[in-house]
Amino acid sequence: MSFLSATLDRVKPSPTIAISTKAAELRASGRDIISLSAGEPDFDTPQNIKDAGIAAIQAGKTKYTAPDGLPELKQAICDKFARDNGLTYAPQQISVGTGGKQILYNALMATLNAGDEVVIPAPYWVSYPDMVRLAGGTPVIAGTTLGTGFKLTPDALERAITDQTKWLIFNSPSNPTGAGYSWAELQALTDVLLRHAHVWVMSDDMYEHLAFDGFTFCTPAQVEPRLYARTLTTNGVSKAYAMTGWRIGYAGGPEPLIAAMRKIQSQSTSNPCTISQWAAIEALTGPQTYLAENARLFQRRRDLVVGMLNDARGITCPTPEGAFYVYPDISGCIGKTSGAGTAIVDDEAFATALLDETGVAVVFGAAFGLSPAFRVSYATSDDALQEACLRIQRFCAALR
Repeated sequence: MSFLSATLDRVKPSPTIAISTKAAELRASGRDIISLSAGEPDFDTPQNIKDAGIAAIQAGKTKYTAPDGLPELKQAICDKFARDNGLTYAPQQISVGTGGKQILYNALMATLNAGDEVVIPAPYWVSYPDMVRLAGGTPVIAGTTLGTGFKLTPDALERAITDQTKWLIFNSPSNPTGAGYSWAELQALTDVLLRHAHVWVMSDDMYEHLAFDGFTFCTPAQVEPRLYARTLTTNGVSKAYAMTGWRIGYAGGPEPLIAAMRKIQSQSTSNPCTISQWAAIEALTGPQTYLAENARLFQRRRDLVVGMLNDARGITCPTPEGAFYVYPDISGCIGKTSGAGTAIVDDEAFATALLDETGVAVVFGAAFGLSPAFRVSYATSDDALQEACLRIQRFCAALR
């Protein structure tokens, strides 16, 4: 009998973390590496937020809190939902976790039984299917295409739903594609969900404030209020406020679901870092002007990367509405051989050869459930992005 749980057989390590780790190891060995694999803003946490964390330490605010968050933070989250999304939640409908990932995991653990299905549009964030499997459920992948801008269509959603479906996981703007759904596009999906009263919606809004070209963010319970009672609206401070390491995520939802999530958290991690909670209060209640400034910076980087990748032979790179990722299609590169003699049989081979031969680290599309493609995170400097894209252009030009 194996000492390790059979549950581990249902999941695999995160490919994005694995690639970022390999890139760091190569850089430490002296290689000239440009990593475009990590989904993390390259600028620092704003000073007012850092000051709030320091003030919490100096004031001795370092003790346990309620398992799922300070009352002051829950109220700040309620105010944020009302201000930004037109959603009304009471503090008892709010859960605060150690990052957005814990929030999603708690919700799945609290609701899934063997045989339950969760619809996940592909390309997807790498953790969604494995979290579903860890919770005992079955991920059902609903494919998208380059032609639809990597967005789920109502017909594809309808086909994916069965009597066993418990959740739809919805992410806009998307990791890994940056695709953002307009109000009309999201309304078409919510119309489908209204016909299936047993399906709940888990909306991952982590990239809400990174929207470009006048794109207006919207979230399912906002677009269709009749879904409010079966929607968990999740978010966090990691991306918009450059607080990835502070580890604060949150959600608003029906009180019985939030209570179930609280029970799980109380017996696993208990409360998120107290210092980080006080910093998150400042993030959500303090000045918000830099959110638009950061979005403009990322839009400029997006335009740089999209333009240069579309100039690479064999690559088609759509222009996303938000987040800080692009997801270029590399159909024109498959079946060729790299300059160093590597057969490009799939997107994993492409990404491996690209790293080995040019020092540019990207994440291959199969990790996100849709090939042949790769993900670029442009959350790094303009100079690094330009050099990386030049290397990709040269790599593609050498394919035979």
